[in-house]
Amino acid sequence: FRRVLFRSILFMLTGLLVNAQPTEILTAEKFISQVKQFHPVARQAGIGVDIAKSALLAARGEFDPAFEMNYQDKTINGVNYYRYTNPEIKIPTVTGVTVKGGFENTNGSFPNPELTTGAAGYLGLEVPLLKGLLIDKQRAALRQAKIFSNLSRQEQDRIVNDLLLESYDAYWQWAGAHQLMNIYGRYLDVAEKRMELVKIAFRNGDRSVADTIEAFTQLQYIRMLQSDASLLYNNRYYGLSLFLWDSTQKPYLLSDVYMPDTASFLNLPVLPGLATLEQSLNENHPALRIYRSKQEILEVDRRLKFQNLLPSVIVGANILSRDYFNDMSLASQYLENNYKFGLTIKSPLFFRQGRGEYRMAKLKLLDNSLQLSFKSWELQNKIRQYYRETDLYRDQIKTAVAIRDNNAFLLKTEELRLNQGESSLFLINARQNKLLETDQKLIELRVKYFKSYYSTYWSAGQLK
Repeated sequence: FRRVLFRSILFMLTGLLVNAQPTEILTAEKFISQVKQFHPVARQAGIGVDIAKSALLAARGEFDPAFEMNYQDKTINGVNYYRYTNPEIKIPTVTGVTVKGGFENTNGSFPNPELTTGAAGYLGLEVPLLKGLLIDKQRAALRQAKIFSNLSRQEQDRIVNDLLLESYDAYWQWAGAHQLMNIYGRYLDVAEKRMELVKIAFRNGDRSVADTIEAFTQLQYIRMLQSDASLLYNNRYYGLSLFLWDSTQKPYLLSDVYMPDTASFLNLPVLPGLATLEQSLNENHPALRIYRSKQEILEVDRRLKFQNLLPSVIVGANILSRDYFNDMSLASQYLENNYKFGLTIKSPLFFRQGRGEYRMAKLKLLDNSLQLSFKSWELQNKIRQYYRETDLYRDQIKTAVAIRDNNAFLLKTEELRLNQGESSLFLINARQNKLLETDQKLIELRVKYFKSYYSTYWSAGQLK
């Protein structure tokens, strides 16, 4: 009795010392916040957004004003044939019209008769009438870059949505393993105390050898379970650490002072209505928004490819002026005598390239539309599947809690009967093992519940 009392006091003191060590609760919210802030995958998704912004800036650069300079000088045997200088500024616009202005300075003994001798200024327009009137490569690239900028944000949301589902799963797996290890630890303490009491009773002649073997076997069995639980916790611990990175982009292991939020682990959150989640899916799921953005990009490409079915007709008109824009006027009399007009027509005879590219553009649109429909239906079914799973796990947990309470009552009753000499250690262990199995099943069900719970939000695209 003194030995048992000494061991009990020693165990209590050890427990007090362990509990005196500083511990800190790592809640799921703190863990997820750190993942979103520092995890490299989340940061890489942000880099994709920055790349899209750079692409948009480059596309806008196609409409920057451009300066051109053409200078030619030819001299043979001391005779200056010609000297030609032509600085020019071109301003492309998003309407497809190009505004240009400049001046020409031509002199020499044999200048090009098409050029005006001396200095001349001009201001004019280039306008496509058929091909390129509504859209051209530059305007298509700009529109697609704008859509791609939005698409990159949707891609970022999709990546984060997937990452957070894995993170939540790792956290609750860790919490479940921690809870299981603690439960086995309590059972192990009970088995060790019972073993000591049986030994004392055996020495006093109140218990048989079989009882000591029964108690020792139960102790060995729980030790084996405790070892398996420790191994599981070790695996879950390192699985959780895969998501832990600091502000310097270095991974680290979670400190031993941290423990999961076991209180939240026991409280089951409730999902909103299924109709609300389905509506959120259709409006906000990043995967569906990605397909819609791709549809817009492909529609721009289809409109561009349609231009290849049209002949190219470009009209150029310039107002001319002697010297450097002296006395330039928009009066009709001035325009009738000082202009340069040009018309360029170019058209393939069979349009085979245009027809082929346009057909491919329409097929890509159809393909993306089918993928969008399939993805939408797939996600709707996933929401219904995980929503139903969550409800079923909640019901199973309620049933398991009731079974656990009944097993605990039966174990307590069996212990009272044992004290009265009406039961055996074998029945006590059998009752205890049933209770232990129920505790283990409860933890497994809670882990599955949280996984289904967050998978439902993941299916709706709401993990951000």
